[in-house]
Amino acid sequence: MIILHKQFRILNLEFNIFYTMSKKIDFAQSLKELDAEALQAKIKEDELRMKKLTFAHAIAPLENPQSIRSLRKDIARLKTALRQKQLAV
Repeated sequence: MIILHKQFRILNLEFNIFYTMSKKIDFAQSLKELDAEALQAKIKEDELRMKKLTFAHAIAPLENPQSIRSLRKDIARLKTALRQKQLAV
């Protein structure tokens, strides 16, 4: 029983890693299709969402505080893509 439980946890962990990597790849591919103005708009929108989340987390703990971290990383990816587009032009 314990062995099956450990095997399930390993399979679940592998699936989660694969799923997160595929989400990151999809996110990166969707950034390539956006122009600079759309990227700037998305950055502003996500920064506003980030402020709201941090304020909400300061008042009462969020169910998933990891969402703040992932949003911060998404904003960094957006800014990187925007900078790459600016340098390419």
